[in-house]
Amino acid sequence: MSSEPPGRRQRGLRGLRKPAKKRPAGPPPAEAPDDSVSPEPPAETPSSVISAALYRDGRRVSTHDTLADAFRQQRATSGTLAWIGLHRPTPAELVTLASEFDLHPLAIEDALEAHQRPKLERYGGTLFVVLRAARYLDDAEEVDFGELHVFVGRDFVITVRHGGAPDLSAVRQRMEDTPELLKRGPEAVLYAILDAVVDGYAPVVDGVQTDIDEIETEVFGGDPRVSRRIYELSREVVEFQRATRPLNTMLESLTAGFEKYAIDEELRRYLRDVADHALHTTERVDGFRQALQDILTVNATLVNQQQNAEMRALAEAGFEQNEEIKKISSWAAILFAPTLVGTIYGMNFDSMPELHWVFGYPFALVLMAVVCTSLYFIFKRRDWL
Repeated sequence: MSSEPPGRRQRGLRGLRKPAKKRPAGPPPAEAPDDSVSPEPPAETPSSVISAALYRDGRRVSTHDTLADAFRQQRATSGTLAWIGLHRPTPAELVTLASEFDLHPLAIEDALEAHQRPKLERYGGTLFVVLRAARYLDDAEEVDFGELHVFVGRDFVITVRHGGAPDLSAVRQRMEDTPELLKRGPEAVLYAILDAVVDGYAPVVDGVQTDIDEIETEVFGGDPRVSRRIYELSREVVEFQRATRPLNTMLESLTAGFEKYAIDEELRRYLRDVADHALHTTERVDGFRQALQDILTVNATLVNQQQNAEMRALAEAGFEQNEEIKKISSWAAILFAPTLVGTIYGMNFDSMPELHWVFGYPFALVLMAVVCTSLYFIFKRRDWL
């Protein structure tokens, strides 16, 4: 692993304070009397310690509510494994852990800031693992992602959880129910955590598959809201890929270090099984993304076809409307001709030609008939009638 540039470690612990040292025993120094009202004690900050326990030969020997008690007991008891679980710890708690277990500042920085990509790094004798857990929320029909940081040392395992997943209490219970596995050491705990994270992907895969099936039905059913749902599910699948793809490389790195770090043969088999499940999950997630791309293409084609059909229907409606307008206009012109003739001869002027003509009335009728007939044949020839 390449060395980090100078100054990086200091930035990793910027703003963090080391816990104050205990005062030496003895009477407290005298203080000047103060008649002012004494301030109220500050409110206690809730601890982020979910569980802190010590194990020996695969069995729990003690449970502690605070990190200080766990540290004190482990120093006083040899041959024990400390398994500490934290949820969104404070900077002070992380500094305390770093001081007690000699954790690297860069790893502490990652655990504090979160929002890391899955990775596996080794700092001296400590293994630092970042995992992205996931769970499917049935009510919201969406995937909720959590982040888990795991420190694995010679005699300790520290988990720092950001988010709701995974449920490490079930992992701890499983390991305590199988002491023959837990007594294999911190690597066994890491295996159990990896196994829980990878197994937790299975319900998510099933939920996403169900969503894709529903989307396919909606696409061919013509639901106008399906495009938005395809987009949202595509984003979740991309996030799912970011959580699962690095697992294959991480597990390969663990496998490559089996001989160097003398990993138990039984644990090797377990880790290979986790690697197989992770590979299967990755392949399915990759298939989901391709399926969504195909569905999006089909949806775009169907939308275009629907738009073309609507445009064709509008064009046909416009053509039919135009034909009706032609007919109305033709008959209006035909009926306007006799109205025009009648209006002209209906004017009451004394000096009008044909006004006193004997054939004036028949002439007007014939003129109206000729004009109307001519217009009718003209419009008929032009297919307006």
